[in-house]
Amino acid sequence: MKYRKLGRTNLDVSVIGLGTWQFGGEWGKVYSQSEVNGILDTAKSVGINLIDTAECYGDHLSEALIGEYLRNGKREDWVIATKFGHKFHSHLNRTDQYSAGDVQQQLEDSLRALQTDYLDLYQFHSGPDEAFDSDELWTMLDKQVQAGKIRHLGLSLNKKNSLHQVNSSPQINASTIQVVYNRLEQQPEEGVFPACIRHNLGVLARVPLASGYLSGKYKPGAIFPDNDVRKSHNQEETSSRLRQVQEIQQNEVPDGIDMARWALAWCLKHDAVTCVIPGCKDEAQVRANAAAAELVAEEHPLTVKAPF
Repeated sequence: MKYRKLGRTNLDVSVIGLGTWQFGGEWGKVYSQSEVNGILDTAKSVGINLIDTAECYGDHLSEALIGEYLRNGKREDWVIATKFGHKFHSHLNRTDQYSAGDVQQQLEDSLRALQTDYLDLYQFHSGPDEAFDSDELWTMLDKQVQAGKIRHLGLSLNKKNSLHQVNSSPQINASTIQVVYNRLEQQPEEGVFPACIRHNLGVLARVPLASGYLSGKYKPGAIFPDNDVRKSHNQEETSSRLRQVQEIQQNEVPDGIDMARWALAWCLKHDAVTCVIPGCKDEAQVRANAAAAELVAEEHPLTVKAPF
């Protein structure tokens, strides 16, 4: 594993993190505590130290599964990142909750679910500029930082990739940006990444495997089950993506290199990107994701020594 400094924070994070939306049950599988424990044990064994979750991956369900694991382990070995701004109601059904009062309650609920008294990173979750431009919200969160409940603040951008939010990050003491970035979705390179470099913001690249399309497992004509989040993509979009993936696999992925491993390393070659946060379905996939670090150049300007 390799490690990089996360922007202006004092955190050294593994270049491969662990995304945990799947623990909330919206990727077609319900996880038991023992399965989550096995995944997190494996992640630790291969050097992964960053876990990314959210309040709305289930109703704090993902956080609760992680929290039960942390209760029996060393909390200090992990960088725990979660998010705020949504209320989970049912499968893929959420409502926005960005008021200072609502977010303060979400924070307490997240701390309780994660069974910890502090968060390493607390991220504004895919909200619009109107919600972002709330002095009351950021004043409240700054008080939580001063109280020690939050170590660092960050932003998880929605697909509009708001440059207003990125450029305003220093004013609200946010240190990181999370953004959708992968071989199929390269829009952050146009504006977000230059701004992140300018403001020394750590970048977490989410959906680095394009919701599994870049795993190399699916061929044109593939159909996803009804309880799979990818079912929300229309068939024309799915077919187009699968055709593009087939071309990438044939023309860009070196012989003998697993496509998913290549796709994760592809994200990490950009100077702005600190860490990729792929999801995983099991322990084998954790190991496969971690192996992508072997393809990452040592000379990346943000590479640091291992934290343990």
